[in-house]
Amino acid sequence: MALTHHQYTPPALPRIVLTGIGLTSPNGNDLASHRASLLEGKSGVQDYEIRYVGKTLAGICDYDALRYQNRREVRRGTRAGSIAIYSCNEAVANSGIDWENLDKSRVGIYLGVTEHGNVETENEVYELSQFDYDISVWNHFHNPRTVANNPAGEAALNMGITGPHYTLGAACAAGNNGLIQGAQMLQLGQCDFALAGGVSESIHTFGIFASFKSQGALAEHSDPTKASRPFDVDRNGIVVSEGGCVYTLERLEDALARGAHIYGEILGHSINTDATDFVLPNPERQSQCIQLALQRAGITPQDVDILSTHATGTISGDIQEVSALRKVFDESCKVSINNTKSFIGHCMGAAGALELAGNLPSFVDNVCHPTINVDQLDDECAIEGLILNEAKPLDDVRYIVNNSFGMLGINSTVVIGKFST
Repeated sequence: MALTHHQYTPPALPRIVLTGIGLTSPNGNDLASHRASLLEGKSGVQDYEIRYVGKTLAGICDYDALRYQNRREVRRGTRAGSIAIYSCNEAVANSGIDWENLDKSRVGIYLGVTEHGNVETENEVYELSQFDYDISVWNHFHNPRTVANNPAGEAALNMGITGPHYTLGAACAAGNNGLIQGAQMLQLGQCDFALAGGVSESIHTFGIFASFKSQGALAEHSDPTKASRPFDVDRNGIVVSEGGCVYTLERLEDALARGAHIYGEILGHSINTDATDFVLPNPERQSQCIQLALQRAGITPQDVDILSTHATGTISGDIQEVSALRKVFDESCKVSINNTKSFIGHCMGAAGALELAGNLPSFVDNVCHPTINVDQLDDECAIEGLILNEAKPLDDVRYIVNNSFGMLGINSTVVIGKFST
């Protein structure tokens, strides 16, 4: 008897929506202040000095670390953990969920990081050197501080969450990837409420500054607020920044049942790999990542209203990304293209999540924030739709595409839609 082959149709997945946002960035400690700074053209980059490297520039957060922790807890933990605790608690408060009566075993935490543990190890080795390398002075909290799951784990301890928690190492694509992981775990039924996004403590490790400087990729400018300048002909590198952004994610039916405010819906996403170089991006793979995310979202390039670029302000990286965008978006597209790093620098593991947050209010006010510090657009970065130096009113915003790319060739794209029943 011959077998009949049928095309497999996967079951429909639950729709996932964003219901709360908690963040700290170099230009604001909540969504309202972060967004206002973007519309006003206000940079959060400032002068900074770090051991061995000396004077440089950075995006520094100024949030209230004691809002959700006491002084002993802050000293015992890590900067990344503190940022995670602040952002997670703020997201829960913003979501309006009945947190006290929520089953914490059904809450998951999924936080992207670029790196973790370097800060603590550098500091401990330095302290050791001050005591003739007597290991008795080594901090006994070093191991829990440096394990890869630390930021999400610290948040779980602080909030009494007993569901799954982990961090995702995804270089500078990590903020997007935390969001993707949270959505997938909700769809798989592994949790009922997800805290997802990214965090970074990168400005506290001299190694990152030293490495970028040795590569000639560390931004310099006499005016710190003008140092981060993606697409500009005089761009000269990355401004290293810290930050955090966490979303509460829920299945649509759960969000509607409790009358939650919905910021947007995750319609599609994609992660792929260049597999070509440690550092240099591959525009062919980047464009494929964007196209796959659009396909999964069920929309075309012509449907996209706002695209948030990853562009870091390096000479080659910005050119390669624009090359990737040209492969996807042609003259028939009405997309408005912007960049958030020009305001806050590169927040590494938090970058993608923070950059998305800055654009989400566009669903309500129909305004696209600009890329600032573009005094002279590099011809090789020119593409139709770039919004430069001043915010632009739009007729309507229905779809936002968020790009994040990272070292070792990891690419991620998330498509968010204005919520509609």
